[in-house]
Amino acid sequence: MKKFWENPANATLAPEGARVPESLQIGNVRISPATILAPMAGVTDTVFRRFIRNASFVRSPHDVMAPPDGAAELLQEQMADGAGQHPPAVFKNKEISGCGLLMTEFTSADGLFRTRESKRKRYLTFYEDEHPISAQLFGSDPYTLAESAKIVEDAGFDLVDLNLGCPAKRVVKCNGGSGLLKDLPVIGKIFEAVRAAVKIPFTVKFRLGWDDDNIVCVPLAKMAEDCGLNGVALHARTREQGYSGNARWEWIAAVKDAIKIPVVGNGDIRTPEDAIAMVAQTGCDGVMIGRTAASNPWIFRQIRQHAETGRYDQPTDADRYQMIRTYFKMLVDETMHGSPGKMKQFVAWFTHGVPNGTALRRACYDAHTGPAILASVERFFEELLSGHAPAQPFVSPQPEMDLLPACGD
Repeated sequence: MKKFWENPANATLAPEGARVPESLQIGNVRISPATILAPMAGVTDTVFRRFIRNASFVRSPHDVMAPPDGAAELLQEQMADGAGQHPPAVFKNKEISGCGLLMTEFTSADGLFRTRESKRKRYLTFYEDEHPISAQLFGSDPYTLAESAKIVEDAGFDLVDLNLGCPAKRVVKCNGGSGLLKDLPVIGKIFEAVRAAVKIPFTVKFRLGWDDDNIVCVPLAKMAEDCGLNGVALHARTREQGYSGNARWEWIAAVKDAIKIPVVGNGDIRTPEDAIAMVAQTGCDGVMIGRTAASNPWIFRQIRQHAETGRYDQPTDADRYQMIRTYFKMLVDETMHGSPGKMKQFVAWFTHGVPNGTALRRACYDAHTGPAILASVERFFEELLSGHAPAQPFVSPQPEMDLLPACGD
């Protein structure tokens, strides 16, 4: 996957007054606003989901980009307590969060089904203030997926979603993710089995098709509607495209024209203007954002600000410092030593646009523990915000790290 997009945005000037819908109804679940954090492998665990929800609150038209007062401390305390052991505080009314729905990383239905109940917690951990939340499953066996959907429902998730979009070779090799796009009859059996197994809303996220010669998004969406699914999300690229080129939003419009259940658009939303343009061009009922949320955690807040005021705030260096520090402290508090690999993965996204950010990235890459990485962040930003340019180390030529996970947009 590419760190940034190769081509210009799809977005053109949206009609005056166009905006992302205020809400979206999927089954009995109201999503407000109609913005969704995309499921991303290796990214959207409970720490990142709550981090994004926290970054998305809008308190006033002229709100600063920082989290609500005391939010970081509460988040850290709750992560230290352990998921599900103490009811977490809800920082603000969900109605003023810019992110309407959170989604988990995709989870193997086979792994979930075969794992002992005592060990399922690590796959299905979430907090009360993450509602509404959807669990995404992948697999190819109708029975296993149906049984795993029951586990998801019993765990308290609001929705269950089927992944038909992941292009990763290891997933496709098992006929999961986008690999199933070559076998619509099997998809139909999965739809029927899962729909019969659970009462919570059931949705599917899929791509256009395997390649340009096998575009199946419209018949697949019709089949989803016929099988009783409550909504669909389309990442408007083929599996062959991966994450290259432009997402083809015209296919989102085609799916919207073909079915009556809600349609969520996904692909190439980098700014609030892009989100508005997608809705205006396709008529979709909501938007799903993945890669941008990793590099700009404020994107959901910005979309809501734009809808309410016609403008939105850009994060300052101080805002970035506070958000990086909050997230890294959450990761450090989650375990004894933090999560160095994940912190190094995220530092490149969070420092995009920060002056002399290369110095911080190098310091973080060279650190070996979570606390050491956090100390590097604090030292860098204290120098930067005091007006002293952080020292730029010598960087030997080497390939850039793989900064993004296998799935998600």
